[in-house]
Amino acid sequence: METTSTLRITKRDNSKIADVDFSNLAFGSVFTDHMFSVEYADGKWQQPEIVPYGPISMDPSAKVFHYGQAVFEGMKAFKDDNGDIFLFRPEDNWERINTSSARLAMPELPKEVFMEGLMELLKLDEAWIKAGDGNSLYIRPFHIATQPGVSASPSDRYKFMIILAPAQSYYSGEVSVVFAEKYSRAASGGVGYAKAAGNYAAQFYPTNLAKEEGYQQVIWTDANTHEYLEEAGTMNVFFRVGDKLLTAPTNDTILNGITRKSIIQLAEAAGITVEVRPVAVKDIVEAAQAGELKEIFGVGTAAVVVPFKSFAYKGEDHKLNAPENSYGVQFKKDLNDIQYNRTEDKYGWRVAVK
Repeated sequence: METTSTLRITKRDNSKIADVDFSNLAFGSVFTDHMFSVEYADGKWQQPEIVPYGPISMDPSAKVFHYGQAVFEGMKAFKDDNGDIFLFRPEDNWERINTSSARLAMPELPKEVFMEGLMELLKLDEAWIKAGDGNSLYIRPFHIATQPGVSASPSDRYKFMIILAPAQSYYSGEVSVVFAEKYSRAASGGVGYAKAAGNYAAQFYPTNLAKEEGYQQVIWTDANTHEYLEEAGTMNVFFRVGDKLLTAPTNDTILNGITRKSIIQLAEAAGITVEVRPVAVKDIVEAAQAGELKEIFGVGTAAVVVPFKSFAYKGEDHKLNAPENSYGVQFKKDLNDIQYNRTEDKYGWRVAVK
């Protein structure tokens, strides 16, 4: 057993990495040798530790199962051609999981606990991070209520964990989307801005309905009128009309995406006009009919940038043919070049794991 500061580390006896086919990874299905864990009890965070990856034991009445106190994050680690490891804006993820936790009446995690646990875990399992385009290590921090009991009240005990999964490109092939006319991702005053587990569970049913119709994703509309476009599946979304880039403002229904705000900065630095404002369904439909809608793409940690080949609204499909100077393609390259340490990072986003 080793101790790093207040962090206790118990190593796995034999790595399972030799059994993994890294050329054929289903996203989020294979996990590394170790995981980070820390309990919250008696009003404070307890001894943090890294242990071999494996099942955890919980009481059937744990409040996470009954009242949904569960939030999570999505991050990635990258390895450059020299074998050095980098994170992308990790403090933003720490801040956002605390924002999500606060909204669900859960205790916030100290920055030093989050960052030390993450860094030591990555160093311990660094062999799982493969270099090369599309390769990364997906990082899933999550926070759940563990107090036994089915009284409808916040838990007084919690568990924060980080698990790691080697990853390749998240989406492949062309993606068609449908604009939501009935279902919504989140309502004003709710928890749409938080990465609450329940937000994603509520998306599955309408997304399955869309898939039955031949679409891969739904672009969600506002809950009040269904007149304004908000997010695409589990991603933020951008619309290119002419040479302008449009995206909805973050609010209490839209996640403050880290990839989203990075792309806004990259676009503005490239001299591209970015309008952060409510995006009306009718405006996008009219732009498509007039031939002015050049691109729609979703953005997020797992996928980085996903171009959409078409969208449907009220039973009518609108095809999109991305121009040669695709903004989406360029932004993905720009972000990847920073993440894989192939270019100068002018923004201070890249953080070395040492």
